Amino acid sequence: MEYRQFGQTGDLVSPLGFGAMRLPKEEKEALQVMERALDLGVNYLDTAPYYMDGTSEITVGKAIKGKRDKIYLATKNPIKDASGANWRQRLEKSLRNLQVDYIDYYYMWSINLDVYENRIDVPNGPLEAAWKAKEEGLIRHLCFSVHDIRENVMKIIDQNVFAAVLCQYNLLDREHEKTLAYAKAKGLGTTVMGPVAGGRLAAPSEMITKMLPQGVQSSAEMALRFVFSNENVDVTLSGMGTKEMVEENVATALRSEQLTPEELKRITKIMAEKKKLADLYCTGCEYCLPCPMDINIPEIFSYFNHYNIYGLKDYAKEEYRLLGKKGHWVKGKNAQFCLECGQCEKKCPQKIGISKRLKEVHKILSEEPEKKVEVDWYPR
Repeated sequence: MEYRQFGQTGDLVSPLGFGAMRLPKEEKEALQVMERALDLGVNYLDTAPYYMDGTSEITVGKAIKGKRDKIYLATKNPIKDASGANWRQRLEKSLRNLQVDYIDYYYMWSINLDVYENRIDVPNGPLEAAWKAKEEGLIRHLCFSVHDIRENVMKIIDQNVFAAVLCQYNLLDREHEKTLAYAKAKGLGTTVMGPVAGGRLAAPSEMITKMLPQGVQSSAEMALRFVFSNENVDVTLSGMGTKEMVEENVATALRSEQLTPEELKRITKIMAEKKKLADLYCTGCEYCLPCPMDINIPEIFSYFNHYNIYGLKDYAKEEYRLLGKKGHWVKGKNAQFCLECGQCEKKCPQKIGISKRLKEVHKILSEEPEKKVEVDWYPR
């Protein structure tokens, strides 16, 4: 494994990080999966208090017993309020769950600029508590994970508070490509979540596997190689649930060359062309909402774009099947509830015949997928 400098921390981390959010439910099997990753050279483990119904930190703690000095441990603190005392309580609970004396990279979890300004950097707030915890040696580096827009993330970076940033970046979502470059230039460690786009790029797609003339084995391989090729990415997190997945991902990480500059240009051109086609169908502006029947029109059309344009057919069908299910993060109903009232069509700037399209999409996406795929039940 060729390790990378993690920002200015002085740490050498594996380019592939283990995301402990999709561990097997049986503890013995989960421990074996993590043990295999550690044996193959993965030294960055990422967990969080709520992963695996609250059991992830506990399982990770068991996996690293006797190996603490060989791995870098990351977990997160959900900023629920502006209380430094409450932040400290959550930190101490994670330390107990993990059965460790310190955490290497402690992330303020899924924050945005508003949360930073009004909940974190306030008198007696989480930031003051974090500095105290750092002085006590409970955390080595304070970091943040984020889903905010690029401009706001850069403003957070400019506070010169954090040692690393964790954001989403993948073949389908390059919003934070410039964010990663900016963070890298400012000396932060850079970690990427969702390299396979929340399961989307783990699904089979002939279009994606054949973007290169020589082809690749799978959509997931292409997705990982794309992220690994970015020199501004230190760690790419993958939620690995089997030893086979660990071995496949490690093999991809160990490639001497991921993608050449010419191959990256080719992929960028193809994806840009596909994006234009997707926008012709629906730009996702949401002007059609609200629907009186609570149909999530933009999300449904997004699924169909994945089906029709990116070739992610099984993924699109599975997401459509989950739409409206209890516990799923995506709100709203599927297209079968459309009354053809036409309200949405009056508001659509693309002048899409929405009612007719919804019927067509429902017929296609209601079909059984050829292959079962796993997709996220939480935001991408």
